[in-house]
Amino acid sequence: MTTAVGGALAAVQMVSGADPEANLESARQLIAKAADAGARLVVLPENFALMGHREEDKLAFAEREGDGPLQAFLSRQAERHNLWLVGGTLPLADDAPERVRAACLVYDDHGQQVARYDKIHLFDVEVAATGERYAESETIAPGDTPVVIDTPLGRLGLAVCYDLRFPELFRALVDDGMELLALPAAFTATTGRAHWETLLRARAIENLCYVVASAQGGTHPDQRETHGESMVIDPWGMVIDRLATGVGVAQAPFDRDLLEGTRRTFPALAHRHTLGNL
Repeated sequence: MTTAVGGALAAVQMVSGADPEANLESARQLIAKAADAGARLVVLPENFALMGHREEDKLAFAEREGDGPLQAFLSRQAERHNLWLVGGTLPLADDAPERVRAACLVYDDHGQQVARYDKIHLFDVEVAATGERYAESETIAPGDTPVVIDTPLGRLGLAVCYDLRFPELFRALVDDGMELLALPAAFTATTGRAHWETLLRARAIENLCYVVASAQGGTHPDQRETHGESMVIDPWGMVIDRLATGVGVAQAPFDRDLLEGTRRTFPALAHRHTLGNL
């Protein structure tokens, strides 16, 4: 008997700008589209509610955990569509007023917040090919705790964008039972072309897990370009569905038989050794 659930995993792709109301309306429509196609787990991209003209713009929209219009929106959508919703990232207040947390919140199908992951690895990088400079640590305080939670589909791990480049994080997640990975992102166009799909497929292959990667994908109102290529990847590293650029949804079945069968017949996770044991 198969345990595939058609269209159950959905990666929402957006091209967010500096107007939160417009961004939320776009997200609302895309969540509804995914739900109508059978989604049980929907992942929004990083910065889904706000891609400001300046990094400091997010400070004005910071919310206290459990209180604020962005969180209320996520809760309503999850409950309305009876699905689990990974809320990309949104700015939550930090103890230091000049910084926020890039928080990835998860809501269950009753609209209850059930998890919070604060982005650990911050993007402090100059992209040599284009001269773009990013310094997330100037306005974001890093998290320090990996997060894996139970969902109706399986154990869900959380990571955000630049985290993708640090495989030790995903080993910690799989050690805590991760079977699916949600990865909201806003990869630059340059780094995305070079590394995005390769890294995503590597994380799926290394950890024998599903990956639901939800991206910003296009030219934003401030002319910043993000890579897109939102996708769902199976535990063998195969891309089941993808969306190249623009606004939309990449959606694919979740198959527990495939997940468990892949781990049983190719037991690489059981063959791991620490350096001390070599």
